[in-house]
Amino acid sequence: MENIKRVRKAVIPAAGWGTRFLPATKAMPKEMLPIVDTPTIQYIVKEAVESGIEQICLITSHTKKAIEDHFDRTFELEALLEKGGKTEELRQIREIAEMVQVVTVRQQEAKGLGHAVLCAKAFVGDEPFAVLLGDDVVFSDEKPCLKQLIDVYESTGGSVLGVQTVAHENICKYGCVDGEKIGDRTYTVNDMVEKPRPEEAPTDVAVLGRYIITPEIFEKLENTAPGAGGEIQLTDALRALAKEQSMYAYDFVGRRYDVGDRLGFLQATVEYALRRSDLRDSFGAYLKEIAQTL
Repeated sequence: MENIKRVRKAVIPAAGWGTRFLPATKAMPKEMLPIVDTPTIQYIVKEAVESGIEQICLITSHTKKAIEDHFDRTFELEALLEKGGKTEELRQIREIAEMVQVVTVRQQEAKGLGHAVLCAKAFVGDEPFAVLLGDDVVFSDEKPCLKQLIDVYESTGGSVLGVQTVAHENICKYGCVDGEKIGDRTYTVNDMVEKPRPEEAPTDVAVLGRYIITPEIFEKLENTAPGAGGEIQLTDALRALAKEQSMYAYDFVGRRYDVGDRLGFLQATVEYALRRSDLRDSFGAYLKEIAQTL
């Protein structure tokens, strides 16, 4: 479509306490928990960069300084690696700091996902932007998940929700899209239902942690009353926006891991390890050996 602004910016909310991973997250941000040897949030940032994002705003809290440091230069470590001739390790850590322009905004109070996104208003300005939730890591060996959504936005001009069809009995765990299928993997969004009972769910299409949103969402967020848990819910603002603008959902292609869940985190760790050439054979043999004892 003509006159559609390019999606250049992304917001990654990362201010939560990570209570599901206590005691590990007592002093370490949950976003820094490693999948193999790479912090979870680095997978999210990499997906954004590979999708064409140029600037990223991390919404953090006073307990998340380690995330900010991870995407900054560490000159003492670089000097140590260079002196030791560890050129590959030096390349890796420099590459992290040079991936993308990262800014941080602190969410001073835990007022919910909607409030976290609202904290990025000045950063976003009047542009469409992406939101990537750190609890959802998506592996796609072809087109990154976020790029799939950006392509839909560029062809429609409307906000796009990343979704996948889930088992009917599991729809109660997610926000659910109420709409009509208009393409192979694309739906209109007429409304959303938060964690419906299976017998009341309009579809089995679940919203899963990736969004392209138009800037008009900020006016909706500013006027959204606190909902469940006394928090400002992004879903409530998106529902209000859908009444005024066309909104779409795209059933993205990729293996999605809920790394905010212990089992999902373990699944991601095992499967990412098996994709690595330096670990696949030895780790695969170990898993086979362990499986025989179960």
